[in-house]
Amino acid sequence: MKRYDLREHKENFIPRLVEIMGKEITEGENGIFLFEIGDFSSVQNVADAIKENQWTLMNSLKFNEVDWTVVVKKEKPPVQKSDTQEETE
Repeated sequence: MKRYDLREHKENFIPRLVEIMGKEITEGENGIFLFEIGDFSSVQNVADAIKENQWTLMNSLKFNEVDWTVVVKKEKPPVQKSDTQEETE
């Protein structure tokens, strides 16, 4: 597990998060990322980037008044069964 402070990138931190996950985090390892939220669109943008890259969002929390922390695991998220899939099994 490695921790990265992306606050210096302000609102342009997502390319750096994706770069770190791609190059510095090994398969199955977690990365902890701290970034400034400004408006809350950054939080949704992080979730979208994680989903697009097929990683797993392990945790997301407001650290203080201006900072947000996410924990990302470099592995595909588990497949969740829908209610209809569970009924047919």
